[in-house]
Amino acid sequence: MSHYTLTANVRKELGKGASRRLRRKNEQVAAIIYGGTAEPQPITIDKPAFYKAIEDEAFFSSIIDIQVDGKSEQVVIRDLQRHPYKALVTHADFMRVDATHELTLNVPLHFLNEETCKGVKDEGGVLHVLNNDVQISCLPSKLPEYLEVDVANLALGETIHLSDIKLPEGVTLVELSHGEEHDAGVVSVTHPTVVSDDEVAGEGVDEDGEPKDEA
Repeated sequence: MSHYTLTANVRKELGKGASRRLRRKNEQVAAIIYGGTAEPQPITIDKPAFYKAIEDEAFFSSIIDIQVDGKSEQVVIRDLQRHPYKALVTHADFMRVDATHELTLNVPLHFLNEETCKGVKDEGGVLHVLNNDVQISCLPSKLPEYLEVDVANLALGETIHLSDIKLPEGVTLVELSHGEEHDAGVVSVTHPTVVSDDEVAGEGVDEDGEPKDEA
């Protein structure tokens, strides 16, 4: 498991005006830590360190150590609010974790052996990824950065489902706890879409075979 440490300060000025002033300085990111028995704690995080951390996929499925004025908080990231058109994070939400209580979090799926997949390489199919991540439940100490799905032996017309994923000890898939009908597919190999000559020839003409007027 990757280890991430961020340095933060208690945010004393609150409200929209304070948030705007913070963004204009462009040095800190506004955030909040909540959950557990303690009160929610507004904080600010050093912007360069935070932006570097969120470039890493594993950051979003790892336990993060936030040092708030010298006090350590163990958290996971729950939400990011981004500027509607600028490449800026305007706010981050972190949730405290308890080593004795299970947490629920989405983790990414890593697909192995895509280039040698039987249904693609030998049978001419097309690999379709149906889900890029899954929701898991586990103790913080058991939290995986990602789950692996090996598609080497996946044949044409076959699908790998949630129940086929090999899970680390102590990790469960939340969807499967709701019943077999929630055993969704995560990746499949299907026949390639074939476009007939008539369909190609018909593009750009109306039902009478005349060229369509361009608007």
